[in-house]
Amino acid sequence: MTKAERKERADEPTRRDRMRPLELLGLAGAIGVFAGLVVGLATREWSLAAIFFGAIFIVSLVVLAMLSLAASSPDEKLPGQHGDGPNGDRTAGDRPVGH
Repeated sequence: MTKAERKERADEPTRRDRMRPLELLGLAGAIGVFAGLVVGLATREWSLAAIFFGAIFIVSLVVLAMLSLAASSPDEKLPGQHGDGPNGDRTAGDRPVGH
C-alpha cells in the first residue's frame, strides 16, 4: 500500500462513524414507541398515541443529535468538517469569494 492509498483510507469515515446516524434514529424510535405505547395503553386513544409517538420521536432525535455534537471532543474531526489550516481553520483559498 502506498502513502497516497493510506492517506485516502485515513480520510474515509469508519464503519462506526457511518452507523452513528442509524443508532440515533433507532434510539429515538425506541423512545417514541415507548411513549406511544404508554399513551395508547393508558388512554385507549390510538390516534393520540400516534401523535405522541411522532412528537416524542422528533424531540428525542433533536436532543440526541445535539448531545452527540456536544459530546464529541474538539480533537475529533466530524464528517464534513474541513480543517486544513492552523487550529482547524480553513485557509484563505477555501473561503467563498464575495462573502
